[in-house]
Amino acid sequence: MNLKGTDPVYDIAIIGGGVNGCGIARDAAGRGASVVLFEQGDFASATSSASTKLIHGGLRYLEQYEFRLVREALTEREVLWKIAPHIIGPLRLVLPHQKGLRPAWLLRLGLFIYDHLGGRKLLPATRTLDLVRDPAGVPLREGYRRGFEYSDCWVDDSRLVILNALDAAERGADMRHGSRVVSARREPGFWRIEVEEGGARHLVHARVLVNAAGPWVHEVLAGVAGVNSPASVRLVQGSHIVVRKLYEHDRAYIFQNPDGRIIFAIPYHDDFTLIGTTDREWGRTPGKPSASEEEIAYLCTAASEYFRVPVTPGEVVWTYSGVRPLYDDGASKAQEATRDYVLELDDADGRVPVLSVFGGKITTYRRLAEHAMQKLAPYLASASTASWTGKAPLPGGDFGVGDRARIEGQLRRAHSWLDDGLARRLVQSYGTRAMRILDEAQGPSDLGTVFGADLTEAEVRYLMREEWARTAEDVLWRRSKLGLHFSAEQTASLDAFMHRAADEISNAARTSGSVPA
Repeated sequence: MNLKGTDPVYDIAIIGGGVNGCGIARDAAGRGASVVLFEQGDFASATSSASTKLIHGGLRYLEQYEFRLVREALTEREVLWKIAPHIIGPLRLVLPHQKGLRPAWLLRLGLFIYDHLGGRKLLPATRTLDLVRDPAGVPLREGYRRGFEYSDCWVDDSRLVILNALDAAERGADMRHGSRVVSARREPGFWRIEVEEGGARHLVHARVLVNAAGPWVHEVLAGVAGVNSPASVRLVQGSHIVVRKLYEHDRAYIFQNPDGRIIFAIPYHDDFTLIGTTDREWGRTPGKPSASEEEIAYLCTAASEYFRVPVTPGEVVWTYSGVRPLYDDGASKAQEATRDYVLELDDADGRVPVLSVFGGKITTYRRLAEHAMQKLAPYLASASTASWTGKAPLPGGDFGVGDRARIEGQLRRAHSWLDDGLARRLVQSYGTRAMRILDEAQGPSDLGTVFGADLTEAEVRYLMREEWARTAEDVLWRRSKLGLHFSAEQTASLDAFMHRAADEISNAARTSGSVPA
């Protein structure tokens, strides 16, 4: 085992490779701090890849008087869209008025506040719809005559995490996946952190510890760091279902339910519709959740109350589920628990600090990171105090919010043989970095094996070389959602290739000094 002094002492050690951990790592590295992050699995392998895929203010949070959270989230929509226009884009949502639930005047008032609370500049305002005449009414059951259409944004959530991790690494952060923190103990002036990687254990030292372990935040505090905390986390399971495309237009729906919950139906990767989410108490040590038969039935029934053609469990092609680590504010119902975040700094009596992240939502991750850095500033004398992440594009996002079609055109002109659908998907996933995948390919054969759908060997090698992908699951469900189009045999073939190619790519990366290695 390495001893103190054989490794550098980092300014910040972060536990957790979800959106909050990677967001803090990016922000800190960009301020000049030395950063190491430990993720025991893959980046975005838990809660951060199980969202409803929305960058949104949270319309329903207005009913809970969460005005600070809603204002911050509404402002972040356009900030995030500007720094990641390849993986974030505008989305219009249709809210049909349902007699007997919230009255139309209350919905219109809430949407007026929603339009004006967050300094909206680019996204269009709310408008009233005649659902008898508007195409948005076509998929709905008879009787829905009036609705409202408002703006939010869609996001590829797991790619948002990966791009934050990648940018952090390119700014000098040591981003380690497959690394489990066994223990963290305070010693004079630093944290002594024992880490298990590849079956071996070694020590790392840091002046500040950040606990961004999401659902495991309490386990890390008590079991790993030996710290007691008065703050409490409330674990809430949210599940989603994906079915074949239910309608032709590109708008989403937000549906009210008699139990007070809302669900979304969202266009998803061209051929599908995403429906979610549920809110139910998890109430146990976080593990790998899955959508229950009860949750699937609930989402199908709720959607069928609105859609002309009923949605049945037999039509579900994929489900996913996540455990949200909400700050426990004592709310009586899971759906009423706050989505705001709390940053708890334990530095009493001059002890080396640990900052723990409770709660939060994907939309506000960047602001959470800024607030974390503000709290840690007294311990990071050499780091800049200037905020910067709201203007610097994430990798591949160095183009305007209306320029995606132009980037696609440039890609097709440079590679005239490229299929339009593949060009569109590559730009939507990688932005201007799509060129790195195609490299100097002169034709389709230069991209190597096609594993399924339009996933080529060239793209897989890029993901292994530059985005830490190790398994077929990493590629098919977090770096992309091509798993929706893959058979079990194709998945196994991809996994076998990645296993064979791993040593070759790892050795090449070490030789070249490539960041993810």
